[in-house]
Amino acid sequence: MTILLSSTTNKKAKRVGRGSKRGKTSGRGTKGQKARAGHRIRPHIRDIIKKLPKLRGRGKNSNKVFAVKSAVVNLSVLEILFTPQARVTPSALLAKGAIARVDGKLPPVKILGNGTLSKPLTVYECEVSSSAKEKIAAAGGKVA
Repeated sequence: MTILLSSTTNKKAKRVGRGSKRGKTSGRGTKGQKARAGHRIRPHIRDIIKKLPKLRGRGKNSNKVFAVKSAVVNLSVLEILFTPQARVTPSALLAKGAIARVDGKLPPVKILGNGTLSKPLTVYECEVSSSAKEKIAAAGGKVA
């Protein structure tokens, strides 16, 4: 008995590389944006935001607060800088170097009750905390 061997081996059909177990549209449905590579739908909230009108006139720092912060001065500083019976005003504090100008303007001043005061002083045009007011009055001064 003779066995006939084929001179050529059986070849399988060549596969076309379209992804494994996914034919034709590769599980992406049909045509359109969602079928493309790198597809990403813009969030719907973005469209709502884009339709809102822009607030004009504040520039890029639109969240910046308009209110100017008060310059803070403690009673211990007034004790060092001022002589008895002196007038304490924002301009006097600026002249003595206790406060600085903000954007070229004299800032509002608040006097706090940190420290002790032994001299009678008269305070004008300044905000004064309740504890500072008590200590100024106890030293013989007044808040005008």
